[in-house]
Amino acid sequence: MTSSSIRVGVDIGGTFTDVALEHPGGLATCKVLTNYSQPEQAILDGIAQAAAQAGCDLAAIDQVIHGTTLVTNALIERRGAKLAFITTEGFRDVIEMRSENRFEQYDLNLTLPKPLVARRDRFTLNERMGPAGEVLLPLAEDDVAAMVERILAGGYEAVAIGLMHSYANDAHERQMAQALQAAAPQLSISISSVISPQMRELPRFNTVIANAYVQPQVADYLGRLVERLRQAGVRAPVFMLHSGGGLISVETAAEQPVRLLESGPAGGAIFAAHLARGHGLDKVLSFDMGGTTAKICLIEDGAPKTANTFEVARTYRFKKGSGMVISTPVVEMVEIGAGGGSIASIDSMGRIQVGPRSAASEPGPACYQRGGEAPTVTDANLLLGRLDPENFAGGAIPLSTEAARRAVAAELTASTGLEVPDAAFGVTEMVDENMANAARVHTVENGRDIEHFTMIGFGGGAPLHACRLCEKLGIEELIIPPGAGVGSAIGFLKAPFSYEATRGLFQKLDQFDATAVNAALNEMEREARAFVDDGARGAATTTRLTAFMRYSGQGWEIPVSLPHKVFENSDQSLILAAFEDAYRTLFGRIIDGLKAEITNWSLVVATVLPDVVKIARHDSGTPADARREVSFFDAARRAIVTAREVERAAMTPGKIVDGPAVIVENETTTIVTCAYRAIGQGDGSLLLRRKGEAA
Repeated sequence: MTSSSIRVGVDIGGTFTDVALEHPGGLATCKVLTNYSQPEQAILDGIAQAAAQAGCDLAAIDQVIHGTTLVTNALIERRGAKLAFITTEGFRDVIEMRSENRFEQYDLNLTLPKPLVARRDRFTLNERMGPAGEVLLPLAEDDVAAMVERILAGGYEAVAIGLMHSYANDAHERQMAQALQAAAPQLSISISSVISPQMRELPRFNTVIANAYVQPQVADYLGRLVERLRQAGVRAPVFMLHSGGGLISVETAAEQPVRLLESGPAGGAIFAAHLARGHGLDKVLSFDMGGTTAKICLIEDGAPKTANTFEVARTYRFKKGSGMVISTPVVEMVEIGAGGGSIASIDSMGRIQVGPRSAASEPGPACYQRGGEAPTVTDANLLLGRLDPENFAGGAIPLSTEAARRAVAAELTASTGLEVPDAAFGVTEMVDENMANAARVHTVENGRDIEHFTMIGFGGGAPLHACRLCEKLGIEELIIPPGAGVGSAIGFLKAPFSYEATRGLFQKLDQFDATAVNAALNEMEREARAFVDDGARGAATTTRLTAFMRYSGQGWEIPVSLPHKVFENSDQSLILAAFEDAYRTLFGRIIDGLKAEITNWSLVVATVLPDVVKIARHDSGTPADARREVSFFDAARRAIVTAREVERAAMTPGKIVDGPAVIVENETTTIVTCAYRAIGQGDGSLLLRRKGEAA
């Protein structure tokens, strides 16, 4: 796209729909409440507001980039198609048996999440492929015809097909799919060899089932969105941000909606990575807190950490292992139910708990005066003086302090004996501790020391909580970027067009078959380039190759970066050295005497990102002008403090305000606690630095 292009990023969250419109004159942003019954309506309203703010016509928009939680929400809420699953005889119950790991070892009443497909809707075929792709048991035409009749008689809207070892040979999956498509052209069909052609049947089956489960709903929504945009005068192509942090066409997204899982949070990670490169930061902790959830991601060397599997729809207090394992490229992050709309309650032991339930946008927090009665984090922040009731969301949503007080008193003070201010403090301190614990666990799991990271905080809620989080984590520096309230939507505008192709190809390294590997990689590159060219034909691209490797006898692999080249059998030593280097980085040592093996391959083709403008750092300057004095509760001081309120626009490069301070803008508020000093930076960011023990 050229510098004169007009591009729009739209992120639908659980509470707000964020819009960022990039135009020759700068950036126009806005937040509107998410419309649950018609999510596309909030998009249209937000784009219209942003276009009016920028002074541009809707017909002049060149590109719309969208991220959505629709897929995630459909899986969590079990709102999908009537679905059948076809698998190999003997493997009908794989998705119910799971990995047989207990994610809560000592809970005698442990409840496992139910599979998306009930047992009565899981069918089997008498066929079998071997792990090398050899046909061990052919699939008979009579069996295929009988299965077609069963599916048609069941009145299913979608079918997922996952047969054993189809990643090595997909002939039987395609044979079954073609017969179903010929008999019922309207039927939505997903096959695992296309959606997730990798080893391990549990994540592969889960992934194709999840794709088929949401495909009719997502295809309908995306078709409706494109049509409504055209009717409104926006004739620009629509692209979707996938969970791996790149852009794909809306047509690809409709066919493979499982790639849209976590697409909104991925935009936030892209946003943070862009900021990290501009500020020359090698170690960044991305902190994205919205109305419903908080997301934490590691950014190292200017790129977010990625993975090829993750869990969705966790059912046990967001505990690892309690969700559905999905095998699709994703920006790796930890996500917890901690947002502005998270509901506070008293548990059976008389303790304040926050989340994971959220008031979302309908009805919203009690202070919104839209019918919500439960106390939320936003209500608590309002009672502690951290929000201006007259200027929330630029004055678009007036807040009621009295409604917040009633909600906290009714639900939190009666059974605990706490006063309302103490209960409000308990709510914010609990949510801050939950987020701090999540950040600690995430960094430890990745072998990192959190004190050496700089935090980048964005989303409507992060600037309110980021200073307190840094106090708890021992982080010295924090950046609040411009447009923080709509960070994910801005991140969409920074994302490359990209596609990740994956293949299962098991080989022991001492029996490395370069011919088979090169054939697979060539096929993967053709697949990935076809998708990238669909959105950015002729653009310069980069290619990234990853092998997933382990020692023989181990149960899981680690990602190993390799050069993208034509391999030779003699490259065993090169691959082994890369594996040992990656293994040593993660675990501090290698294991002598064990042989290595490769299970899966991943190849990413992405358009080249433009060079970022390096931001000159300001560490000192002159005091910013304050417009008035306000009061808020400083959690570390355990006291109400008198603070200066400063307009964000007044924090020009080199302008300083010492905490306690409140920096206000339309889409969020930054709380500068007593321990920190805020300094305006050249790109409009705020650098918050710890003042030291004397503070």
